[in-house]
Amino acid sequence: MTRFGVMKHLKQLEEAGLVVSRKHGREKLHFLNPVPIRLVHDRWVSKYAEPWTAALSDLKQSLEKTMEKVFEIYIRTTPERLWEAITDGEIRSKYQFGVAIKSDFTPGSRYEMSAGNGAVNLGEGENLEVDPPRRLVQSFNALWSDDVKAEGTSRVTWEIEPVGDSCRLTVIHDQLPPDAPAELYGGWPMIVSGLKTWLETGQTLTTPGSLMYQPQP
Repeated sequence: MTRFGVMKHLKQLEEAGLVVSRKHGREKLHFLNPVPIRLVHDRWVSKYAEPWTAALSDLKQSLEKTMEKVFEIYIRTTPERLWEAITDGEIRSKYQFGVAIKSDFTPGSRYEMSAGNGAVNLGEGENLEVDPPRRLVQSFNALWSDDVKAEGTSRVTWEIEPVGDSCRLTVIHDQLPPDAPAELYGGWPMIVSGLKTWLETGQTLTTPGSLMYQPQP
C-alpha cells in the first residue's frame, strides 16, 4: 500500500486510542497502546475461551512469522562513494560478479538486476525509500530460479552510517518466508565483501558467489 494509505490508517488508530505517537527528530514513531486493547479483551474474551484463543494465536504467529537476515560491514570510504557503488550499474557489476542494476533511483521507481549485459533477468522490484547517501529501501523479487520465484516479494534495506573515516553498511533482507531457501539470501556476505574489497583496493574478488551455498561435490 502507499505511504499515504499507511498514514491515514495510523491516524484513525491514533484517534481510536489504539496507537500513540511521538516525534523523534525527523521521524514520527508509532507505538501500540495495549491498555484499551486489554480492556476489550477483559470485557469480551471469557476465561473459558482464553486458552483456546491463545493457542490459535500462537499457531498463527508461528506459521506466519517472517524471516529477517542482517549483514553488517565496515568500509573505509565516504557515504557518497558508497552510495554510488550501490546504485551505479557499471560499478555494481564489478564487485557483484557481473550482476548490474538499472534504475533512476527515485522514490517509487522500478529497478532491474541482470547479467550478461542485460541478457539474463535476475531480479526486479521497487525503490520504496531513497535517501542518499544514507538509506535505500527496495522491494525484491528474485527471478533466477523457479524456487526463488515462488517465494514472492521480500524487502532489502541498505543503511549507511559514517563512522570516523569509514562507513558502517548494514544490509537487512527481511519479509522473507520462514522456510525461504538459502539461495535467496545466502549471497549477501559475498556481495558486501566484494563491495568492501573494490572500494578499498580497486580490485574484485574472484570467488564465484558465496561458497557456503554452493552445491557440494
